[in-house]
Amino acid sequence: MNRNQIKYLVIIAMILDHIATVFLSDTSILAIIMHFVGRLTAPTMAYFIVESYYHTKSVRKYVARLAVFTAVSWLPFSYFETGTLTLRFSVLYTLLLGLLAVWFLDTVNCSVFLKIVGIFVILTLSAFGDWLMFVPLWCIAFYGYHKAHSKKEKMIPCMAYIIISILYCKVIIESETWHYGWWSLGVFAAPLFLIAYNGKSGSKNAFHKWFFYVFYPVHLVILYLIK
Repeated sequence: MNRNQIKYLVIIAMILDHIATVFLSDTSILAIIMHFVGRLTAPTMAYFIVESYYHTKSVRKYVARLAVFTAVSWLPFSYFETGTLTLRFSVLYTLLLGLLAVWFLDTVNCSVFLKIVGIFVILTLSAFGDWLMFVPLWCIAFYGYHKAHSKKEKMIPCMAYIIISILYCKVIIESETWHYGWWSLGVFAAPLFLIAYNGKSGSKNAFHKWFFYVFYPVHLVILYLIK
């Protein structure tokens, strides 16, 4: 599958997740299944943040696009999640932080200590976003995978992805009732999409470039109004 096809599949997974949030009881079997499917979206999009970083003509414009739609999505996400205005930002925000982390690691020439400090600051800022620090950490792991040259070197970022995912599941399961939080295990199914990725972008029509940016806040508004 090409990049566009996978992106549309994980968008559908996200919609199912959000529909379950609006229309179903959190503890119903169907809701748990739909939330499990929804866990495919964030790790997969984190992977394509790194892919797009290496293929974009301008990283600055890429950062600007994500920043603008992070701002645009703030109110829709805030009201969809809580019904009121909050300082919580959507997954676009944590994807933006992931992109900044990759850009920082790849281009800034400084000591290892300063790089650790920079990443720590980014992870701290992620506390205000959906998926918290896990999306930026996945982006960093995928960046390491992209930089690795041999299968042996690639094992380290693969293990990092697994460890980050285990920590994510631990946080979710411990914060929910035992029979509900297991939907978080869906993050371990995301690599199946990435294995199927053929490395091609698909159609370069501008529609595919802008669809997710526009669709994300719009679908939150529609679901909030229905809710």
